Amino acid sequence: MKDGDLPETTTLDSSLLDALSPIAHPLADKKLGKRVLRTVKKGSKHRFIRRGVKEVVKALRKGDKGLVVMAGDISPMDVLTHIPLLAEENGSGYVFVTSKESLGLASSTKRPTSCVMISNSSAAKIKEEVEEYATSYQEVLQEVLQLVS
Repeated sequence: MKDGDLPETTTLDSSLLDALSPIAHPLADKKLGKRVLRTVKKGSKHRFIRRGVKEVVKALRKGDKGLVVMAGDISPMDVLTHIPLLAEENGSGYVFVTSKESLGLASSTKRPTSCVMISNSSAAKIKEEVEEYATSYQEVLQEVLQLVS
């Protein structure tokens, strides 16, 4: 798999839709899901992400702003039910993707990941790659906020 490639599990076929939890709303479509996972991959490369429910909840309670990406096929679903509420109270956007495996792969870990928060750190050194990440982050965040509205 190349550096920019993402798994083919981002398509919305019937087997993935059957595995989704009923709280997985707003669910990213195929195109937006691919862009979100690509942005997660870039954020992981530059260490702008928080992985896992515990880290994401801690960041949201501290007031960190960002985009929360959650897997829609998590079981039991009670693990993630409080995170959209925390994200809305914090003013952060949130979106669900279809697969925890693809989210884990995009966040540079071998384990399936249930929840990731990507942020746009202003303390980062200005490089071309970081600027590219920042523009990608802003574009995806605007699309997700429109999806939630």
